[in-house]
Amino acid sequence: MEDIAVKEPIDIMGIMRLLPHRYPFLLVDRITSLVPGKTVAGIKNVTMNEPFFQGHFPSRPVMPGVLILEGMAQVGGCMAYHSLPDTVGEKLIYFAGIDKARFRRPVVPGDQILFQLELLKMKRMVMVMDGTAFVDGQLVAEAQLMASFG
Repeated sequence: MEDIAVKEPIDIMGIMRLLPHRYPFLLVDRITSLVPGKTVAGIKNVTMNEPFFQGHFPSRPVMPGVLILEGMAQVGGCMAYHSLPDTVGEKLIYFAGIDKARFRRPVVPGDQILFQLELLKMKRMVMVMDGTAFVDGQLVAEAQLMASFG
């Protein structure tokens, strides 16, 4: 594993080369920084056009917390694939666990979520990451995520 930061942001096309997710379940728009095996940051632009807002909630749209965690995991997945590049296109990465999840404030249309993750440990094909999500510099969610290649 090389300890070289990705020099340019990764746009949506680059993300789709890494992750198998597609609309409406691709929940990251750009990777803004990435150091394989260490840290990653990415953004999600939340718009009123998101399909989940039709039912959550029609009178006051709020992004479901589980989807905030999924977006966080997808950003972590981008780091995982850069950390183990031989897995790209060969293996899928799966959620293996969520611990210490906390939601601090609602995320609503017009927000831009900044996800930041740090790799805590990697053993074989399993990674544990600390993740946070911010909107306008305010913490909106945090969790410890476990992912496994399969």
